[in-house]
Amino acid sequence: MAEAKARLLERAGAILVGEDAQAALAIVAADDDAAVARLKQRGILVNVVDRPDQCDFTLPAIIDRDPVLIAIGTGGVSAGLAAAVRQRLETLLPARLGRLAEALYAARNSLRARFPTVEERRRAIGALLAAGGPLDPLADHADPDGAIAAAAAGQDSHHALRVTSADPEALTLRAARLLGLADRIYHSPDVPIAILDRARADAERIVGDPPAGSLPGVTVHLIWERP
Repeated sequence: MAEAKARLLERAGAILVGEDAQAALAIVAADDDAAVARLKQRGILVNVVDRPDQCDFTLPAIIDRDPVLIAIGTGGVSAGLAAAVRQRLETLLPARLGRLAEALYAARNSLRARFPTVEERRRAIGALLAAGGPLDPLADHADPDGAIAAAAAGQDSHHALRVTSADPEALTLRAARLLGLADRIYHSPDVPIAILDRARADAERIVGDPPAGSLPGVTVHLIWERP
């Protein structure tokens, strides 16, 4: 138990010392109330393994995709649960997730130039990172720079969506994603309000068919087909 805690602290950059040395934090991996009392009297914050009532702090389970870090903690209630959640998330997050973060950071100037307002950048980055999008964070990407460069170059799009149910929960993942990204939505007057409400609040809603030719940003044409 002590060795596992030591590895976690060393990975975070800690310098490990013995009990009598000057320290800011201490890990007690033994049933030793006297040691806990001595450390606390010296003003050292203490973590007592498997005894949350005596802990001044707890150590979360860590998922490391440097520079992306995810910490899962339970406040000392159940280290086993935190570890189990970490193990499940480890299988979902690709090994190159950190590379994706670095690519987005490196592209910040080109994205600002292509999308000058905060709202435009938010929509563009949201489209890139959406589920099923070009840079879905749960997919492994060999060339994140290329996908970001394509977005920065400007790619307006038009999508026709056929809707056959008034229940928004019946929307496909693709339809829900596009509604969430749309800059404008063309639709017939009888499209259910519940479907339109799945779009962004600031998306323009226009009754009628879209005009010929391309429009800037993401245009969605909702085609209502009664069941």
